[in-house]
Formats: sequence, C-alpha cells, structure tokens
Amino acid sequence: MSQSFIDYLKTVDTPTLINGIETLKLRPNHEGFTPLEIRCLSPDLGRMCGYAVTAQVETFTQTGSFELERFLDLYRAVEAAPKPAVIVLQEIGGFGDYSAHCGEVMATFFTRLGATGLVSDCAVRDLPEVRRLGFHYFARGSVASHANYRIVRTNTPVQILGMPVKPGDLLHGDENGLITIPSGVENTLPEAIENVRRKERKVMDFVRSPEFSLDRFLGVVE
Repeated sequence: MSQSFIDYLKTVDTPTLINGIETLKLRPNHEGFTPLEIRCLSPDLGRMCGYAVTAQVETFTQTGSFELERFLDLYRAVEAAPKPAVIVLQEIGGFGDYSAHCGEVMATFFTRLGATGLVSDCAVRDLPEVRRLGFHYFARGSVASHANYRIVRTNTPVQILGMPVKPGDLLHGDENGLITIPSGVENTLPEAIENVRRKERKVMDFVRSPEFSLDRFLGVVE
C-alpha cells in the first residue's frame, strides 16, 4: 500500500476504521481486533500504523538454547520489511505473565531499523525510555525482567490472544485497541469510512436536535 494511504490511516481512529471495514464484508465482524487485555501503553504518541514483522519467542521457560543469531534474524527481517514496520511477538513458553518481550535496547535497535512500534501478547519494560524514543508499545502490561529471553523463529504466522497476524499484515492501533487492515482496501476503505461518518453524523445530529424522540428514531436510521 502507498505511503499516502498509511498517512491517511493515521488520521482515523481504530473504531471508525473497523466500522468501515465491516461494511466492506471482507471478514466476520468478530475478527481482526485484539481483546481488552492488549493495551496501548503509549497513547500520547498517537496512532500507530505499520507492516507486521513477526516472531515467536520464549521468555520464562527454557525448552531451547539461547542463540544470538536468532536475534539477528529478527533484526534483519525488520531491516528488510516494508516501512514503517511493527514487530509482533508471540510467547510460546509458559508463564506469560512473567515475560518481558522488549526494552530500551531492543526498541533502540528496532527504531534504527525502521520500526514504529511493537506488539506483544505478554509484557514489555523500560516504558519511560521507550516512550522517549517515540516507539509504540501494545502489550498486556509491563514486568521488570526479560528472564530467559530467546527468539525461537522469525517471519512466521503468529496470533496475539486470538488475533492472527502474518508477516506483512498491516496493523493499526491507538488507545482504543489494535486491529488488522485487510489487503486490497486502499481504494475502497476511505469511501466506506466516509459513509460510516455520514451515518453517524446524521444520527448524532438527530439526537441533539429539538425534534429528537425515540418514536422517530427508526425513520432516521433506515
């Protein structure tokens, strides 16, 4: 998708985007967004939009050995990815409540390589330092330690608390949540969003008007 479309998406909040996507009938309405456990930890940075670079990681348990080369695999994937990139990390070990998937050092690497943010199905750390980098965090929360952190595999399909993410998927997030943008909507989604906004304005104008009544409501929305 073009950079101008990415710029456009950053002017729209996630609820309006997903409302517009629903009208295109490209997927079931219960798909394409994360549950409430995934929180925007840097809402002051505004909206995040970028292409997924995925990896599966293990943090607390130790079912395999630490290999520095696997971290380089992830960094190389970020460097080679379309920009802006968003790193998406899925924990495959146990005890996800103890798993910090990113901190200031990794966020600095990612920022230098062209990433705008990171999504984790567990935790992150170094929140003030990473916020100063202008790097977005979407995660369940924060913990202090990275424990036995290792990268298992890179550029593989993952799921974030039930939301599937493939390498290259377009993600959008803000304080309302995180969603995936279906492919092939660059020419159709802006019009769908304008239609949604037009209908919402019509309803809100009616509710605020002196003519408002519940008996007349159905005539307005039909």
